[in-house]
Amino acid sequence: MATGKLIVLTGPSGVGKGTILRSLLKRHPELYLSTSVTTRSPRPGEVNGRDYIFVTRAEFERMVAQGELLEWAEFAGNGYGTPRRPVEEQIRQGKWVVLEIELQGARQIRQTFPSAFRIFILPPSLRELEYRLRHRAQDSEEAIVRRLERAKTEVNAADEFDIQIINDDLDKALDRIEAALFTPAEAVGV
Repeated sequence: MATGKLIVLTGPSGVGKGTILRSLLKRHPELYLSTSVTTRSPRPGEVNGRDYIFVTRAEFERMVAQGELLEWAEFAGNGYGTPRRPVEEQIRQGKWVVLEIELQGARQIRQTFPSAFRIFILPPSLRELEYRLRHRAQDSEEAIVRRLERAKTEVNAADEFDIQIINDDLDKALDRIEAALFTPAEAVGV
């Protein structure tokens, strides 16, 4: 049977993690995307069990206390986490599981699942990141400022990851991720 693998995708808000992930999953449908739990309310169009597993604060706290989450973090006043059981089951079956998570959770994964392959997505510059955040028109000015401050801290942590990919061009970023994931380690110097 094939060997399963855990792949962690992290980077600051607005860097394009979601876009990269959707494109990667389109190119490689054999990858399994882990669905996170969250205490936040669903946004319009989000489906429980597909986009997130929406839980109450009490349920989330119970999951944390009982060790049911592989990693968890608080972000913008809400809890987010990765259910342990489905990830471990997929890996046992030989699947490659992808997590799109925040820095805090990625650091926990380094402790709880040290064999995970961890990828940090960087913006071309903080100025470009600010442009992207402002032009996606999802956040208030206060939220944009908060996200940019947090991004500075997160970018400084990029060296903690196995590889860093600058998302300056989607296709090039995808090609670099695919090379890191699907090319034998000795061929890419990993």
